[in-house]
Amino acid sequence: MQRSVIIDCDPGVDDCIALLAALGAPEQIDLRAICVVAGNVPVDTCARNARGVLALAGREDIPVYSGCDRPMQVDPVFAEHIHGASGLGDAKLPESTVTPATLGAVDYLCETLGQAEPAYITLVITGPMTNFATALQRDPNIVEAVREVVIMGGASVEGGNITPHAEFNIFADPDAAAIVLASACPTVLIGLDATLQIRCTPPRMSELEASSHPACHAAAEMIAHVNRIYGEVYGAEGAALHDPCTIGYLLAPELYDLVSVSAKVDCSGGERRGQTVITPAQSSGLQWVTGLRDGPLFDLLVRHMERV
Repeated sequence: MQRSVIIDCDPGVDDCIALLAALGAPEQIDLRAICVVAGNVPVDTCARNARGVLALAGREDIPVYSGCDRPMQVDPVFAEHIHGASGLGDAKLPESTVTPATLGAVDYLCETLGQAEPAYITLVITGPMTNFATALQRDPNIVEAVREVVIMGGASVEGGNITPHAEFNIFADPDAAAIVLASACPTVLIGLDATLQIRCTPPRMSELEASSHPACHAAAEMIAHVNRIYGEVYGAEGAALHDPCTIGYLLAPELYDLVSVSAKVDCSGGERRGQTVITPAQSSGLQWVTGLRDGPLFDLLVRHMERV
């Protein structure tokens, strides 16, 4: 069954791979728009990268809306030390020939969700949640149009990847995360506990590099940079494919283990800024992913990138 989907992201290497996988699944994902937010890199760079992905895929009919250039309360923080100054690692994407949209991402979300049928739009968020949180503050009634929010963010057992306690997307704007996670939207939260289980190991890199498909080749170039950083910073073999897990969930939810939870976000600004405290909860509208089948998931992502 096809979903009507908006992706809100901060491309970023793994965001770009998530976008490519989504674009390769048109029977299941009707991608209506891409919204971008400051996160891995500044928002203008994110917008350029999103348009580059669409140019690579030949899908420049899909609009890109630029959103918030800073968090709601805290100072901006970027992850260029992981993704590179361009956000693309070693890769170069085509230049878009399409004039950027003039409507802002928050305005787009308010207008589109405000006009949509109840429980119609699936929102995928793979960056800081600033755009959607700002839209919710402007018009709380837009929750009625949301079928589901699928988010890459948070950590519990695994701790953090930007501090010992916090995952980057939550740390970058904890106030926005607190607003979204407290909303009435049905939500699936895919954090480090799950995403660190799928890594682009040397055999998987070889598979991408051997592919003749441009999307897989671009993915390999992007990941190669992050793999080097992961080795230097974390001593890990193979970068985790965090953001593509959201698209994998839309395509094959049977590959994921979920539990009902409540989630609290530390917005104090202290050493635990951005920490997500995950607690089991009965009959919750928030589902936390505890595990996934990484082999079938990687194969699924590659298969759809090869269709771009």
